[in-house]
Amino acid sequence: MSIIEISVDQLAEFISKGSRVVDVRESDEYQAGHIPGAIHVPLATVPENTDVFKSDQTVFIVCRSGGRSMQACEFLHENEVTNVVNVEGGTMGWIAMGHEVITGDKPN
Repeated sequence: MSIIEISVDQLAEFISKGSRVVDVRESDEYQAGHIPGAIHVPLATVPENTDVFKSDQTVFIVCRSGGRSMQACEFLHENEVTNVVNVEGGTMGWIAMGHEVITGDKPN
């Protein structure tokens, strides 16, 4: 199985075009700072929330640094949801590149 990965700068371009981002970190991590517009679905709840990922469009999955999001992508691919892409570097990479994050429990 081959999971597509993109950089955080590539993600910024996709977000500017309206792409969907799902953050699979724990609630406290998400609330402390997340990519604007990112929907929160903790990794442990991905199996019961596969509908969030199903789309005709690509869905970008992010975590802290790229490990948990890769696990989510692998699980989803194994379960016939193949429109997902992992974000290398995750939220830490996003911050390191100078991109904005927002706090709280809402996407925006």
